[in-house]
Amino acid sequence: MNIAIIGTGYVGLVTGVCFAEFGLHVTAVDKDAERIDRLAKGELPIHEPRLAEMLCRNLKEDRIHFTTDVVRAVRQSLVVFIAVGTPSREDGAADLRYVEEVARTIAHNLDGYKVVVIKSTVPVGTGRWVEQIIREEHANGNGNRCVFDMASNPEFLREGAAVEDFLRPNRVVIGADSPQAVAILQDLYRPLYLIETPFVIASIEAAELIKYSSNAFLATKISFMNEMANLCDTLGIDVHVVAKAMGLDQRIGSKFLHPGPGFGGSCFPKDTLALARLARSHDTPVRLVETVIEVNEAQRARMVTKIVRALGLDDSASLEGTILGILGLAFKPDTDDVRESPALAIVEELRRRGAHIQAYDPAAMEQARAVLPDIVYRPDAYSAAEECDAVVLITEWNQFRNLDLSRLKNLMRRPILVDLRNAYEPERVKALGLTYQGVGRG
Repeated sequence: MNIAIIGTGYVGLVTGVCFAEFGLHVTAVDKDAERIDRLAKGELPIHEPRLAEMLCRNLKEDRIHFTTDVVRAVRQSLVVFIAVGTPSREDGAADLRYVEEVARTIAHNLDGYKVVVIKSTVPVGTGRWVEQIIREEHANGNGNRCVFDMASNPEFLREGAAVEDFLRPNRVVIGADSPQAVAILQDLYRPLYLIETPFVIASIEAAELIKYSSNAFLATKISFMNEMANLCDTLGIDVHVVAKAMGLDQRIGSKFLHPGPGFGGSCFPKDTLALARLARSHDTPVRLVETVIEVNEAQRARMVTKIVRALGLDDSASLEGTILGILGLAFKPDTDDVRESPALAIVEELRRRGAHIQAYDPAAMEQARAVLPDIVYRPDAYSAAEECDAVVLITEWNQFRNLDLSRLKNLMRRPILVDLRNAYEPERVKALGLTYQGVGRG
């Protein structure tokens, strides 16, 4: 079966490569010719474990092709996935301009029956809107009959674990009215039946809301645990004990109960804002989600205060003359994505208050330079700690979890570790002569 993926961003690229791994013939399309050239040579523009080897294998076996020719890709494919970006507008709503552009392109190049599938994260109602655009645009410019089915197939890919999430998903959601479209999409995912992956067949609207609801609920768990961590700091309680006991309740579960500087990335911030905006537009506000957004923003500011207090300064004190070593710039480990990264927001505020920043991240420094060109980037964690008044661990890369703390201490001007991911046990750090500050550790 031939399928087309329009958009080779994070979602489109992972989807295309993984479908090729399933044995399908995939044509991946993007307007960025330089990006397409790199991908055609097997060069990944993103950091994602296992993806590079899969890309090279499927290029070699001729199962995936990269092109800027969207017309040919649409015409030769039975299934066309829309996987373009839907960034936030200034009002928080999803910007659907790229989705609309692709819809109009598809409309002018329908040739026989197609299943048009929205893979991008979009508000409820987008699938019907795209369907209407295609029908109207096709009718205006073509004499032949418009034959296609519309579907929604949201992605649930975690950056840093996206390949595993695609190949071994918790569930596959298919939103479509047509039994034929459902059958075709189920056929695409046929290899997953061998591992008995649950399939949820729903309306297009339900599939769209499932995606937003899932991300909003996970974001809620993060913000809730951060609120509990802040309370634990005040009451002198270790939040890890609280989180462990909570997670043992099967109704709650242990995932996403880890306190820190707040959520970031390309999904949770954007999707919670879009869901809140959608609900307001229908006069049904989701107040809990709106509060989750507010808590997440406040958590970043709270982390700055935590760093300042660890230095022995008043909350509003200037940081002129202070040198801080930052470990981690990506919004999470195993990715180079810095979109909405708490680390960048924290660094920007520390710089605004006068601190000199020297930072290291295993994968995200090139991306961070585009946003923070004026900080010093170091080649490893230890050089980032040299002559620092404090080291601040913000992204919990595995290589940061087992640092030689004695060596780190000897490199620093003042032996202070601010651990915003609770990667270390406080007593161990203190026993080595460092001052320790975590999140919710009492």
